[in-house]
Amino acid sequence: MQPIVLVPLLPVPEEIVYSLVSPLASVFHTSVSVDAHVDGIIDTAFDSSRGQFNSTKLIQFLLSRYGGSNSKVLGITSVDLFVPVLTYVFGEAQLNGIAGVMSVFRYDESLYGMEPNPVLTFERSVKEAIHELGHTYGLIHCKKYECSMHASTTAEDVDMKGTGLCAECFNTIDASSLQ
Repeated sequence: MQPIVLVPLLPVPEEIVYSLVSPLASVFHTSVSVDAHVDGIIDTAFDSSRGQFNSTKLIQFLLSRYGGSNSKVLGITSVDLFVPVLTYVFGEAQLNGIAGVMSVFRYDESLYGMEPNPVLTFERSVKEAIHELGHTYGLIHCKKYECSMHASTTAEDVDMKGTGLCAECFNTIDASSLQ
């Protein structure tokens, strides 16, 4: 499979980005690296009327920078993301493309008035990273609840998913990489 490059889109705690390398390499059976030399782009995606960041604009930035790459690229941030037709998104990715973006913003329990839970935030982040990268590999939403490709609209939905791909989704990626 194509290698994966994780791109920290500031602000994001570096430890979150680096903690995703091993789980993603294990799930996708490919090399995963971090390009930590990107900054100054988040502000271009900010929508002051919503107080959120447009995820599609972040993907456009990633494409402008990595478009000629043979790698899948996942931007990771900790700001609140949206697309115009939704109140918020956890992430967005090009279906069968090279770029996706995700945010850990809504995975932090303190947003919901609870004590921070770094372990839960990490588990949710792994599932979201797998989900968005799965879209770049051509996967659509899966009907199996245990698969990371199952659709999620709340953090609780994410909690119900597994931290991997079901056999059918993995085989779909594997078959397409052989073509």
